Amino acid sequence: MAARRLPNFCFEYLEGGADDELTLAHNRRAFDELLLLPRTLVNVSRCELAVSLFGEPIAMPAVIAPTGFNGLLTHEGDRLLAEAARAAGIPFCQSMVSTLALEEIAATGVRHWMQIYPFKDRANLDAVLRRAERAGVEAIVLTTDAAVFGNREWDRRNYRAPMKLSARNLIDVALHPRWVADVLVPHGVPRFRNLGDALPPGQDSARNAATFLAAQMDPSLTWDEVRRLRRQWPRKLLVKGVLLAEDALRAQAAGADGVIVSNHGGRQLDTAPVPIAQLAAVRAAVGAEMTVIVDSGLRRGSDFVKARALGADAAMSGRATLYGLAAAGGPGAGRALEILRAEMARTLGLIGCPQMAAVDARFVGAAEREPWLAREHGKFVTT
Repeated sequence: MAARRLPNFCFEYLEGGADDELTLAHNRRAFDELLLLPRTLVNVSRCELAVSLFGEPIAMPAVIAPTGFNGLLTHEGDRLLAEAARAAGIPFCQSMVSTLALEEIAATGVRHWMQIYPFKDRANLDAVLRRAERAGVEAIVLTTDAAVFGNREWDRRNYRAPMKLSARNLIDVALHPRWVADVLVPHGVPRFRNLGDALPPGQDSARNAATFLAAQMDPSLTWDEVRRLRRQWPRKLLVKGVLLAEDALRAQAAGADGVIVSNHGGRQLDTAPVPIAQLAAVRAAVGAEMTVIVDSGLRRGSDFVKARALGADAAMSGRATLYGLAAAGGPGAGRALEILRAEMARTLGLIGCPQMAAVDARFVGAAEREPWLAREHGKFVTT
């Protein structure tokens, strides 16, 4: 449904990964290869999905991941995602390159997290932090794996010059009048409402700001920035982009309250480690007290159950709710969350574990490397 409604350049931005998109595929395959190990004859007449995150309950172990440019999917897409998250009883993590101001998201009453990029001009970043504190943002999420932009070829080839669509894509936009009427008319190209003085005057539109923002990413970022943020930010601080246990320990030592095990949804380093495969090692390294969240590749409610089994307090998904948002706006995002919730509840019932909080490593195992069926002479035989 999203693919039908969106112009090609928008859908490829939503779907695409880096380089050969191997990591994008591996993220999904890793969940497919995890087996759920059911206990039978357990009373599952009532399954409870609620868990605790930072000492407060959430209705299910899910967080809407930070995704940028959501205003290109539908008008005020971030607000619609936040309202869907609030209705579902879960947090919403807003991207720094959101097309709505963080104050507008805070006004929805959602449990509000704010993702930040460490721009070279730290004064502008600090101004965003002050706004976030005044707005009541619960947590700051520092993304660490985008100091150098990944090579997203499927996305990049839609443009004849930076942020200037090719003739073919301009024609395709014209063939999507419903999207044009929603996103471009009468509002115009969405603007980066969160960046304030970081952008040159009049350059805050999605079209004009992309090149400037790329130049503002700081490849000199080190753990000193985490320590600096810890001194400045009085609430929860998470480090996103951790893939190795040793880096999770560095985050812990720098004062972070949690880590998000992530490879940026396969959009940065191709052939990077798969987060779900790294999760157990990260949890073992930091212990039970530190908050650990995983993202990248989650599409089904059963994926969230597998994440809990391997040690995650919760899991993030971006694309799952973006499909719903792009297909049908706010109701579509809400419907996506309803589907995930129903699948989580059904999975708990089928594995014989009536409480999400009780899911642990007993309920998950790795698929056999060799299939139990082999092809011989055009026929399948048992091995």
